[in-house]
Amino acid sequence: MALLDLPLKNKQKKEAPPAEDALTGTPGTRFSRHLILCLVGLVMLYPLLWLVSSSFKPSNDIFRQLGLWPENWDFSNYAQGWTALNQPFHVYLINSLIVVVFSIVGNIFSCALAAYAFARMEFTGRKLFFALMLGTLMLPGHVLLVPQYIIFSQLGWLDTYLPLIVPNFMATNAFFIFLMVQFMKALPKELDDAAQIDGCGPFRTFLRVIMPLCVPAMATTAIFTFISTWNEFFGPLLYIQNQDLYTVPLALRAFMDSEGQSMWGPMFAMSVVSIAPIIGFFIAGQKYLINGIATTGLK
Repeated sequence: MALLDLPLKNKQKKEAPPAEDALTGTPGTRFSRHLILCLVGLVMLYPLLWLVSSSFKPSNDIFRQLGLWPENWDFSNYAQGWTALNQPFHVYLINSLIVVVFSIVGNIFSCALAAYAFARMEFTGRKLFFALMLGTLMLPGHVLLVPQYIIFSQLGWLDTYLPLIVPNFMATNAFFIFLMVQFMKALPKELDDAAQIDGCGPFRTFLRVIMPLCVPAMATTAIFTFISTWNEFFGPLLYIQNQDLYTVPLALRAFMDSEGQSMWGPMFAMSVVSIAPIIGFFIAGQKYLINGIATTGLK
């Protein structure tokens, strides 16, 4: 009987599904899944493609021709948009870049310091303070607008970039702190012990040991900070009145006058220019973004 059962067992082994099929489904299922994802991706990309296409159309044809391929190409939108406002558009790009760079530096350093205290140090009330910090995630940002405006007004910071930059050096973003805490908790505690044996204090251990190992988490923080700060409209609108200090979102808004009439072609052209740094920064750092999220338990 054992000899008769042998071919049957071998047949069953040959018919066993591959490990890849067991995890991801049959080839037909995988093809259908990828096809659906591609179609959804095209739907999501259509507004961006329409924006790029409209930047090459005359203003009168933008809403008359809804197709992606322009009937009449107008390359002058980029030249007109670059010089249409009080300053050349590169001035507003530089203004946004200044705010973004200081915001990234502030968020990375201050949030990493706070995360190091919560993740690697023992002190009274650590869990309570950590819970309170996480609780700020549920606090609507608009609740703080009036108190913050009064404080910055009394400090004489209105019409400067200080209200947009300084809070980032105070570890005010609980999400980034939580992200770095999760990452630092995964690092072996023996690293701290070895640093203490070599004579390092807490701050030197943070600079020499912990920060170099937290590059993926810090890169994730940098990418999110870049995107949110570059696109922020309400903060600059609230604190900046001088048009020469406008950031990119305010400059794009300036293309529309008080009567609702807009220079659509030049505005769309400069919108394409303003999107390019975000796409480039994201492409350059997407590897670190994936690693940072995957290793912090944020799924």
